[in-house]
Amino acid sequence: MNRRRSRRISHSQRRGAPSEGQWRQRDKEQWQGEGKAQVRQVDEEEQKPRQHEEDTVPKGTCQTMCPAQELRDREAQNRLHHFELLPGTEKDRRPKGDPSRAVKEYSRPAAGKDSTKPGDLRPPPVLLKTVNYLINDIAAAPSLYPWTEVYTFVFDRLRAVKQDMIIQRMSGLDCVVILERTVRFLIYASYRLCGEPLRLYDPRINDTHLQEYLSWLLDCYMTKTGPHPNQEEFQSLSLLYNLGSARAMQHTMQLPLRLRSTPNIKLALSINQAFLERNPVRLLRLAQKLNFLQTCALHRHLLTCRQDLLLIYSHGYSSRNCRFPLDRLAKLLFLDASLTAQLCRSYGVEVNKDNQIVFSKAAFTEPGQGTLCKLYHSVASEKQRDLTVKSIVQSCVETNKK
Repeated sequence: MNRRRSRRISHSQRRGAPSEGQWRQRDKEQWQGEGKAQVRQVDEEEQKPRQHEEDTVPKGTCQTMCPAQELRDREAQNRLHHFELLPGTEKDRRPKGDPSRAVKEYSRPAAGKDSTKPGDLRPPPVLLKTVNYLINDIAAAPSLYPWTEVYTFVFDRLRAVKQDMIIQRMSGLDCVVILERTVRFLIYASYRLCGEPLRLYDPRINDTHLQEYLSWLLDCYMTKTGPHPNQEEFQSLSLLYNLGSARAMQHTMQLPLRLRSTPNIKLALSINQAFLERNPVRLLRLAQKLNFLQTCALHRHLLTCRQDLLLIYSHGYSSRNCRFPLDRLAKLLFLDASLTAQLCRSYGVEVNKDNQIVFSKAAFTEPGQGTLCKLYHSVASEKQRDLTVKSIVQSCVETNKK
């Protein structure tokens, strides 16, 4: 037994044999080496699909606003819009298209149709050029055609621009600029075409697309791909357009403090708070500080706000012997006396021959579709003054009134 123990001891203490601590160090280094190799292998495997995904994203090569093949097809099918015709051929049996004026139209994805051909897709610089053309040369230009027709053409071509952007997974500063100008155009259109017949302008369709563009734009701001000097403007426009929305409010409150403390966003937050508190007098007073485009975003809530004011006053001043001055109510509503009297009568509020309001909670009624928001656009129309469509959409330069 002693011989075996001595052999075992002499074998473990053989010259050059590593000790127990050295074996542990070797095992640790070997394990770390294997771990680094595995991490490196995982990183390479993750980068391969990303690189493959980037390689498979279509890249547009069309350098004109409308692909040549589409222009030929629509010319042969006599489907060119009169904004796209070659001057002098308008009265021909088959008018010709002007390559410098034709713009790719929106087409729904169809089975068997390849919408990812590089020759049919416009790269970001061409898309930006197309948007500028639609705004400057179509929407802002004086036209013999009604603006509803101008809107329909521009709206359809902007959808085609959006389609090309999505297929190419466009991002970056060019994407932000296109989205900003599209949002401005749709907000302005929601004000200008308010009250038009549904066959000419559908506010719900406009609202659906505007919300999509706004959501995309705000997501672009969150990626921090570069400086966004107009972020304050569009964050406030989003809150004013979606007044009372919990989602819009939550998004605004999650902004950095430096951005949340800017004048436009602070004003939008104050207006939103007045709306949630059902304080229409304060809301209408604060609305006077907005610039024109901000008022356009807010205008769809103004009729409801004025209705709420009349409802509150109909309960608070409901008395047979109580008379409220018409001119005083007109100042609170920011309307002239005639429009104030017309608004009161549409809600069942009596206006006597002495231009006094007789409020009664029993007489207050909500009108049907006859009350047009367009009749009460005075808050926005006074601020438009000499602003053109081009200056509104390219950049709303008017500052807030203090």
